[in-house]
Amino acid sequence: MMARTKRDRRAYSAGEWGRNRVRVFPDPRTGIIQVQWREGGRRISRSLKHRDWDRAKKQADEIAAGLTETVAAKTSDAEPEPLTLGTLFDIYGDEVTPTKSRRSRNHDRAMMKMFLRFFGKHRKAKTLSQRDWDRFIRARRAGKVGPSGRKVSDRTVERDLKLLLAILNWAGKSRDEEGRLLLESNPLRGLKLPKEKNPARVLLTDAEYEALLKVAGDIDWRFRVALVLAHETGHRIGAIRQLRWSDIDLEARTIRWRGEHEKNGYEHRTPMTVMARCILEEARRHHPGIGNAPVMPAPRDPFRCLGQSRARIWWDRAEKLAGLEPRLRRGWHSLRRKFASDLMDLPLKVLCELGGWKTAETVLQCYQRPDEDRLRKAIEEYRGGRSAVN
Repeated sequence: MMARTKRDRRAYSAGEWGRNRVRVFPDPRTGIIQVQWREGGRRISRSLKHRDWDRAKKQADEIAAGLTETVAAKTSDAEPEPLTLGTLFDIYGDEVTPTKSRRSRNHDRAMMKMFLRFFGKHRKAKTLSQRDWDRFIRARRAGKVGPSGRKVSDRTVERDLKLLLAILNWAGKSRDEEGRLLLESNPLRGLKLPKEKNPARVLLTDAEYEALLKVAGDIDWRFRVALVLAHETGHRIGAIRQLRWSDIDLEARTIRWRGEHEKNGYEHRTPMTVMARCILEEARRHHPGIGNAPVMPAPRDPFRCLGQSRARIWWDRAEKLAGLEPRLRRGWHSLRRKFASDLMDLPLKVLCELGGWKTAETVLQCYQRPDEDRLRKAIEEYRGGRSAVN
């Protein structure tokens, strides 16, 4: 068995950012030193074909000095090469994607690869048009393009195209080393996004929640904790499973929700209910911890938080054990909709703070759904009020 070599994490930069920045670093596989710089908005990499670190740093300084002379010699009216999608995605992937959450980073990279396969890496960004837009929508719906190779809903297509629009909009506001806009304007601005006509937004009922809660302990104590917290706080399972004991204040009865684990990046604190406090005390008995120790650790690694796939597997298993009829898109998010609907009588501002929503519009459009009893009560009060007036 070949011994694993230790990765060399050294790197050296010379020159000024946005002007003549040059970076040298060893290839993690071979140790041969690479040099990297930008030219006309494009990232260029070359091998120095040696492993001498002192020599590499000297070469970086020399290349940076040469770039300075080249930039100074260029005329201000020189025409840049047309921006290709491959170059644009490289720049966006280097400068914007790393600032996002891990899940968003993975989504960005997968979608940019998909767009490049479909449109071509050498396609000029400014030439995208309505025909390309429509062609992509048809192919994505049919499963002819995409990581899974399966048909997808309009909701998925909409999400994909929103990323493409965001990248093109960013390019229309960002400048290269010469101060020129990467893209004069977004060629797809104003085109209509596909919308799902009747999106399936399943709301978990009280009876279904009680059935799941009844079997939760037979699945795993962590599933029971996550289930109760999702019901009592209304937060996404992604934020719940990544809670750490430093986020929990049992004395003050508050929970801190970190922005890095929230879809909208909104960091906030919420008070905990009696049930939430009881289940957190139960979690501490199962897995005592302080500081950054996970509230719900991964089954095989006490230092890592419960994973997304494990939470999904446990949910499916609990549904079967509870005898619930299979239902499309009934999952952890149905508890978030239940929370918003159960607390419909609260002022929207209060509800948004409790559930971590930034805007009331999202709650009204996607989460709240009055049940039959609430509708009946409303119409009876309305009819009764009219009778009293007459």
